[in-house]
Amino acid sequence: MQAAQPADAPAATPVPAAARAPYSSTYQAPNQYAPILIRNATILTGSGARIDGGDLLFDDGRIVAIGRGLEAPAGAQVVDAAGRWVTPGLIDVHSHLGVYPTPQVRAHRDGNEATDPVTAGVWAEHSLWPQDPGFERALEGGVTTMQILPGSANLIGGRGVTVKNVWATTYQAMKFPGAKQGLKMACGENPKRVYGGRQKAPSTRMGNVAGYRQAFADAKDYMEQWKEYEAKLAVFEAKLKPDATPPKPPKRDLRLETLAAAMQGEVLVHNHCYRADEMANMLDLAAEFGFQISAFHHGVEAYKLADRLAQEGVCGALWADWWGFKLEAYDAVQENIAFVDYPRGGCAIVHSDSSEGIQRLNQEAAKAMTRGIRAGLDIPPERAIRWVTANAARSLGIEAQTGSLEAGKMADIVIWNGNPFSVYALADQVFIDGTLRFDRSKPAAQPRSDFEL
Repeated sequence: MQAAQPADAPAATPVPAAARAPYSSTYQAPNQYAPILIRNATILTGSGARIDGGDLLFDDGRIVAIGRGLEAPAGAQVVDAAGRWVTPGLIDVHSHLGVYPTPQVRAHRDGNEATDPVTAGVWAEHSLWPQDPGFERALEGGVTTMQILPGSANLIGGRGVTVKNVWATTYQAMKFPGAKQGLKMACGENPKRVYGGRQKAPSTRMGNVAGYRQAFADAKDYMEQWKEYEAKLAVFEAKLKPDATPPKPPKRDLRLETLAAAMQGEVLVHNHCYRADEMANMLDLAAEFGFQISAFHHGVEAYKLADRLAQEGVCGALWADWWGFKLEAYDAVQENIAFVDYPRGGCAIVHSDSSEGIQRLNQEAAKAMTRGIRAGLDIPPERAIRWVTANAARSLGIEAQTGSLEAGKMADIVIWNGNPFSVYALADQVFIDGTLRFDRSKPAAQPRSDFEL
């Protein structure tokens, strides 16, 4: 307990607020002026449960309670959702909105810094254009959070950013508070095609792997240089040698800094990779350099090593049925997502990689669910919803904040007009941090970009 101060004591000097770190989030959830109780809905929690005739109460941007027969607090707004379904807000872990925005003109193509096979120093957020109309279209499809990634021309294309799907003038005001950045890597045809055609390494898959290994080997040396500097600095600051001069720090290298951060777990690795043999190579690469792959993206052959992915805690961020558009995407099965999900600990995710697909993630999940059921797997809606909510949040490292409807988590919520796995499903209302961001019944209040066509 702090001791009482005498009445004539001078006022304490205010402590200055800490300066905001460069490029950090400035997002703040708006005030929710009254509690909201959604009543009598079919609720898919995202954590594996289904509640028929369920209620959901949220206040001050957070979920307060979920169950049946909840009482409305004084002054609460009550939403009758009889006949409708409620889910967590959808999460797309692979989007290029804002960096490849619409209108799709050359001046807007900011997703690939294809000047070198390894451009780990670039950040996709520095290209992100918040006025992309695609954000609004995604919101209408129930998407509340997304990871914006660089493209896949490079072996290592740079850092991605996780954002809230809210209107803002700057990307910093969309940036998900506390979310780690991602590191985009790419296997296979893309990098060897882009750079081999320029007579610049890599031009083969073995050149790809050598490129990753050299980049991470250089980053390990960089980490050692900083470790050595910090040890010398500690000696200097301890004044063990009074006449010593301060050590000179190594020159900052933004490329190696990012790779070091990935090896230290501060940046999450998201790996574009189609073939099972290449995914196995990348898992070995991760073991060699001591980092964890958060998710393989696209992974058309992920079903071939679903057990290993589950054992090593790696998610598969996959399409329901995209295949055959290049040779490495040929050996596909439409049960891929279901097979990756089914091993104990399996983590399947439905992603878009598309400004159109992001508008119907629920339907893409429905296709994958149907194929799994036809293959004899038990996949009820309460399991499949995790593919676009909780599992996606896990791969982005934000599962403690969002991705499921649990007390204390962000009130990122979608009210659907019916079963979200129906082709006729529409998002009626979308809440982000408890604030109504989209209401289909009020067209005039819906956000509209100045660049909507």
